Amino acid sequence: MRSLIPSLVLALWASVLACPALANPLTLLIEERAVEALAHQMPDDARFDIRMLTPGPHEALLISDFWMDAASGQFVANAVTQDGGVHRVQGMAVLTVAVPVPLRRIMPDEILRTEDFQITPLPYRSVGSFAVTRIEDLAGMQVRRMLSPGRPVVSQSVTQPLVIERGARVMLVYRQGPLDLSAPGRALSSAHLQQDVRVINLSSNKTVVGIARGNGLVEVSN
Repeated sequence: MRSLIPSLVLALWASVLACPALANPLTLLIEERAVEALAHQMPDDARFDIRMLTPGPHEALLISDFWMDAASGQFVANAVTQDGGVHRVQGMAVLTVAVPVPLRRIMPDEILRTEDFQITPLPYRSVGSFAVTRIEDLAGMQVRRMLSPGRPVVSQSVTQPLVIERGARVMLVYRQGPLDLSAPGRALSSAHLQQDVRVINLSSNKTVVGIARGNGLVEVSN
């Protein structure tokens, strides 16, 4: 009975090797091993871009051995193919994250729209911690510094749009409980949405500080 065990194991291994459904793209298998190696360092929306540096099989059954340098992404792997061969391959596993990048040069003071951007995977190390990673966080924002096409947008380059310009006519709204009063005013400074702004009340000629609410309205609490 014992003499049959090696034969059964060999027969089972041969049947596994003969099954084409078990083969997977080599780059997919390597990406899975790279994720295992660096899972604790990866952002949730990141993935690996696998670049082969040596020739190798397009498909493999498994990766029997895998070594990877976390800092550079360089890897060496042993890929086992359906015929039982073991192929040593080398390459780069580049950690990437998809971020919105401008499609054109966008100048200061422009208001951003979703159609100004496309989502592009970029190397994670080149993106930086201040890069805006969601396109919905850019739409409607105002540009502070010129944005270059194809490059990530850092949060310091955009701001909430100005809703009140210095010198503009505004409507002061006083709200105290059920009482609502209004008076014409002129802004003494520019302001973004929900930002404090100094305004002169044109009815009383007094300077007050209110909150810019948009549509030329400034809310004053007292």
